[in-house]
Amino acid sequence: MASDRIEFVDPDPQWSAQFEAEKCRIAETLADETVLAIEHVGSTAVPGLAAKPIIDIMIAVPSVEQARGRFPEALKPLDYVFWADNPDADRLFFVKGMPPFGERRTHHVHVCEPGPLMTDRLAFRDHLRAHPDEARRYADLKAELSRRHGDDREAYTRGKDDFVARILALAGAD
Repeated sequence: MASDRIEFVDPDPQWSAQFEAEKCRIAETLADETVLAIEHVGSTAVPGLAAKPIIDIMIAVPSVEQARGRFPEALKPLDYVFWADNPDADRLFFVKGMPPFGERRTHHVHVCEPGPLMTDRLAFRDHLRAHPDEARRYADLKAELSRRHGDDREAYTRGKDDFVARILALAGAD
C-alpha cells in the first residue's frame, strides 16, 4: 500500500520543467474557463531548495464559487482529486497522486481569487529566490520538521508558520 508520509528530498532541476508541462495540460483542460494566472509556488518553485517533491500550482480565477462548480470535473481527467471538505472556503484544493488514488503526491493545485493568499505566496517565493541564505534556513527548518512530523502534515505546516511570517514581513520591505 502506498504511503502519504512526508518525503523531503534534495532539489531537482526538473521541477521547473515539470511545472511548465503541467501548466500546459491544465491550461488546455481549462481553456473554456476564465483563468487569470497559473503560477508555480511552494518550495519546488525556488531553484536549489530542498523540498517535498510536490509541484504546487496556484490558479487565480475571478470567482472561486464559479470554479467550484466546474473545476472538480474539469481536472478529473488529469487525475486530480478535489478536496470537497476543505475548511478554507476561500480556495479550492486538488491533489494528484495521493494514496489511495496513486503511489505518492506529485502535484497540488490551489485555486483562489486574486488577493492576499496569492500575493503572499508569490512574495514568499520571490524573496527566497532572491535570498539564497534564507532559502537554506527554510530548507533546514523543513528537514527538521519532516523528521519530527513525517506522518502529520498539519503539524509540519504549523511548524513553518513563524518562519513564513518573518519572510513575508521581510518581503514587504523589499
